[in-house]
Amino acid sequence: MVGVTVETDNRVHRMAVDDPVPWYRKPNLRSLYFLLFPCLMGIEMTSGFDSQIINAVQLVPAWTEYFGDPKGGYKGILASALPLGAVIGLPLIPYVNDNLGRRWCVMTGSVIMIIGSLIQGFAQNAPMYIVARLIIGFGLPYAIVAGSSLIGELAYPKERAVLTSLFNAAYFVGAIVASGVTYGTQLIPSDWSWRVPSLLQLSPSLLQVIFIFFIPESPRFLISKDRHEEAFQVLVKYHAEGDENSEFAKAEMAEIKTTIAIEMEHSKRSWADLISTPGNRRRLLIGSLVGIMTQLSGNVVISYYLGDILALVGFTDPQFAAKYNIGNQVWGLVCAVSTALIVMRFRRRTMYLFAIAWCLAAYVGWTASAAVAIEKGNEVAAKLTLFWIYFYQPGYNIGFNALTYTFLVELFPYAMRARGITVFQFFGKAAQFFGTNVNPVGLDPVNGIGWKFLIVYSVWILIEGILIYFLWPETSGRTLEELAFLFEDSERVLKTAKAVENEIGHDSISEDKSASKETSKEISKEVA
Repeated sequence: MVGVTVETDNRVHRMAVDDPVPWYRKPNLRSLYFLLFPCLMGIEMTSGFDSQIINAVQLVPAWTEYFGDPKGGYKGILASALPLGAVIGLPLIPYVNDNLGRRWCVMTGSVIMIIGSLIQGFAQNAPMYIVARLIIGFGLPYAIVAGSSLIGELAYPKERAVLTSLFNAAYFVGAIVASGVTYGTQLIPSDWSWRVPSLLQLSPSLLQVIFIFFIPESPRFLISKDRHEEAFQVLVKYHAEGDENSEFAKAEMAEIKTTIAIEMEHSKRSWADLISTPGNRRRLLIGSLVGIMTQLSGNVVISYYLGDILALVGFTDPQFAAKYNIGNQVWGLVCAVSTALIVMRFRRRTMYLFAIAWCLAAYVGWTASAAVAIEKGNEVAAKLTLFWIYFYQPGYNIGFNALTYTFLVELFPYAMRARGITVFQFFGKAAQFFGTNVNPVGLDPVNGIGWKFLIVYSVWILIEGILIYFLWPETSGRTLEELAFLFEDSERVLKTAKAVENEIGHDSISEDKSASKETSKEISKEVA
């Protein structure tokens, strides 16, 4: 079951990689990439904004007083209402995404989040605050599922991995803004110290509502709806800079058309597709595990309950906690963006294994330091825990920030992509809901187990590493269409390759036949 590195001879991939002109020298592609930031990259800003709103407002006296000094389960539900709302909204996402299109799905989610943010900012009591967060959570996955798919499907193959990695890195932009705003407003001597940042949570969604229709629809969605000419024009404009005779645009169009036709032939476009074949069941298992790992690899402890973990080792000053939190988010952004920019240089599976080993080392060091600091009152060990929290960031961001949507878009073929990423969201939000409720109880030194709770995470991270080693396939270095048959029979790969060759008028298919057969043999190893 271990992933196998596959050396492909895919013509579209080779043409993209061999293209000597960088994206910033292509006017149409450049404008598309710049528009992706307000239209789609900002979606994950909402997730980051939310995690730090909850983290930071717990340090604001006015918020604590207004909601009756939340503790344990009460504090947990105030934080976990958002992932609970996301779980409730998930089942309908594929129907909106696959029938109305990626852009309308982003618009739907953004409007819902704006409504939720307004209610949150003007909440009059805890139930109203919780309902508001449920509404924000309901809308968030609509935008995330559609946005991550659209980025991967619009990007030029050469830059796809970088852009999908930057999508998740935007989380830290929202986190930094929320941390900074809350730090500045906490001195306001009224409820507006927490209402202002709560209202500002609508900002990323407002950008998406304004700009989303300035970018084109996914050519793969258009082809699935038999709007072939529209799809070809999108590929020509952005991947061929307006040249309708472009060999690359024709080859890419042929590959997408053939692949989607084969997918539709073997797909019922229903949830049953996820368990219909051994390959799809493996995709389902991996997608589910990625969702769980993104939320239960120790990150939620830092994102939502930094004040609690700092208090455990004696750092109780709200001003210090707020400054430390802002620094941690800035460091996270640096790590996430740096990883996104080098993601093309390394194999996906290798990066995942490296990342999980790093996270495990960070948690073991953190646990040991916390134990010495608390049990022996050692100030040096207490300060060392501050180091380990920062040390954790690079590892987590390599595996579970930068790679997440890059890997998911590559793992699930077009016909299953919306449902696959929805499943990832379900398990991710369910794990987040679990973590945000369990963490404050477990970390409680009186009613919970205090620093020993970190041992639980250390053991779980070790288990994650074992699962990654045995289950994760290698997906780098191939087009989305080629990856559509990652676990399937080689005949589908050959059919797509022949369609590309026929479309661009090359006589080289016979010359490449032996190479294609070798590729098919290596891809078939994935199934084994």
